[in-house]
Amino acid sequence: MADAVSQTRRNVEVPEGLWIRCPQCGAMVYRRILEEELHVCPECGYHNRIDARTRITQLSDPDTFEEFLADLESSDPLEFEDRMTYQARLKATKESSNEKEAIIVGKGFIKGRPVIMGVMNPTFIMGSMGSVVGEKVSSAAERALNENLPLLMVTCSGGARMMEGLVSLVQMAKTSAAIAKLDEAGGLYIVVMTDPTTAGVAASFAFLGDVTIAEPGALIGFAGPRVIANTIKATLPEGFQRAEFMLEHGFVDRIVHRRDLRSEIARIIDYCNK
Repeated sequence: MADAVSQTRRNVEVPEGLWIRCPQCGAMVYRRILEEELHVCPECGYHNRIDARTRITQLSDPDTFEEFLADLESSDPLEFEDRMTYQARLKATKESSNEKEAIIVGKGFIKGRPVIMGVMNPTFIMGSMGSVVGEKVSSAAERALNENLPLLMVTCSGGARMMEGLVSLVQMAKTSAAIAKLDEAGGLYIVVMTDPTTAGVAASFAFLGDVTIAEPGALIGFAGPRVIANTIKATLPEGFQRAEFMLEHGFVDRIVHRRDLRSEIARIIDYCNK
C-alpha cells in the first residue's frame, strides 16, 4: 500500500517552474499562458520584467533585428571591489544572463517601419549604465541621425553603475549630448519606460524623448520612494513615482499595455512622418 501511494505521488509531481506566482496578486499562472500573454499576468495585468532579447522579439518584426556593437564589453577602470571584484561580478553576470552588457542596440522593423532600437536588460546588473551602455546609446543616436530613422529606447535600469564611478556618471552627459544632436537635426526619439527606470538613466536619455510611453505600474523617477520618504520625513502620495502618477503630473505622455506597444509605436512613427 505504501509503495502504491509513493508511486502515485511520483506520478503527479509538477515539473519545477511550470507554474509562476504573480508578485502582485499572488495568482498561480501557467508559464505557457504567461508567455502567450507577453509575461503580463492574465489575472491582474502586472507587467513582469523581461530580458532584452525577449523584448526585442516582442517588438520587432520576425527576423528583422540586426544587432550592432555586440562585442563591446566593460573594463574595470577603478579596479573596484566590494563583496567581490567588479571583474568577478561581470564574469558571473555574463554567465547567468548570457549577455555581454546591459543593453542591446540594433536596427529593426516594427510593423514594417525601420527603426534604430536600444533595449536595456534588467538581468545584467539591473540594467545599470556604465561606459559600454553609454557608448551604445550614443552610437544608436548617431546611427539614427545618419540614417534618418526614428530612435526607440526601451529603458529598464537602476541607474549609473557604481563600480565604474565617475566614468559611469559621465555617460549621463554623453548620452544626453547625443540625443540633443538627434533632436537638433529633427530626428524622432521615442522612449518606452519599463519597471524600473530610475536614477542616472532617468536623469539622462530616458527623460529626453519626443514621445514618452510607460508600461502600466512602472517605477519611474530619480531617487526611489523609500529614499525620498526617509530624507524628507514625510508620507508620500499613494502610487508615488508609478507610471500612473507620472502621467498625471506630466512626466509621461501615455501609458500603453505591452500587447499594444507595437501598434502604438508604429502609429507614432506614421504620425510624425506626415
